[in-house]
Amino acid sequence: MLTRVAVGAALLFVAVGPSHVLTQPRQTSDALVGRWDLVVQRGTTTAPSWLEVERSGSATLVGQFVGSGGSARPIARIDVADGTFRFAIPPQWESNPRDITFEGRLDGDRLTGSMTMGDGQTVTWSGTRAPRLRRAAAPVWGEPVTLFGGTTLDGWKPVGRGESQWRAEGGVLHNVKSGANLVTARTFDDFKLHLEFRVPKGANSGVYLRGRYELQVDDAAGLEPSSHHLGGLYGFIAPSENVARPAGEWQTMDVTLVGRMLTYTLNGTTVICNREIPGITGGAIDSAEGEPGPLLLQGDHGPVEYRNIVITPATGVR
Repeated sequence: MLTRVAVGAALLFVAVGPSHVLTQPRQTSDALVGRWDLVVQRGTTTAPSWLEVERSGSATLVGQFVGSGGSARPIARIDVADGTFRFAIPPQWESNPRDITFEGRLDGDRLTGSMTMGDGQTVTWSGTRAPRLRRAAAPVWGEPVTLFGGTTLDGWKPVGRGESQWRAEGGVLHNVKSGANLVTARTFDDFKLHLEFRVPKGANSGVYLRGRYELQVDDAAGLEPSSHHLGGLYGFIAPSENVARPAGEWQTMDVTLVGRMLTYTLNGTTVICNREIPGITGGAIDSAEGEPGPLLLQGDHGPVEYRNIVITPATGVR
């Protein structure tokens, strides 16, 4: 394996016929290749983001980026010159139609840089290498913990914009309209999760594992399998098949998360089998992937109902 060196290492110019093509030595691009957990600074507030850099062929760098909202966006090309890397991505949910541009530098295992939005506003960001989260052995499971017993919101707290619209009534956790998200006061590392949910016609919600990885919850009956619909890890992993029930019917979700490895059974069918989660999804509470995190239920997209929420945390390894 070649030794990683700083991004600022000298670039090579190789003559090809009558023209000259700029290529990067293998060591230079190796320094950037990998996954990065980012923190974006906007004034006094911060937001999580994520970047992955991969090699395409012998010289070109490509990748994908996740912002504070939306899904993973492909990066067609990452250019490196004079110790600086640059790339651009088109807008997704942003109102301005212009590309978002990025500029950054690598110092050891830390990235720093800036991001210029389509309207010209510039924010700064920094990042560190994302942890691999590979477990050396299988987990030992503890006792199941009931997170919602049906009568109170004890153990939960609202987060995000808007007032909380969550209510506990008749054994059901209702989000009656768009408002705050809801997170557990307790945090978890590896776990098994069972819950049941019901969405009205056209509704949209999500279940965030460790508060960082969204399992999409929406009205998806009859649609093609997609990472953007029920059964998928939002923007990253599509379900093997769509087993969504019609809107208004109760559905079941059973999840096992060990490190980054996800197994997801929806309505009795395993639709994601031991797949690796690449990184955070849009709407994550933070990008600190190496730390335990809460369970988050998305409430800012509209009405949804949950019940029988039970989590079984890992207590060690075999």
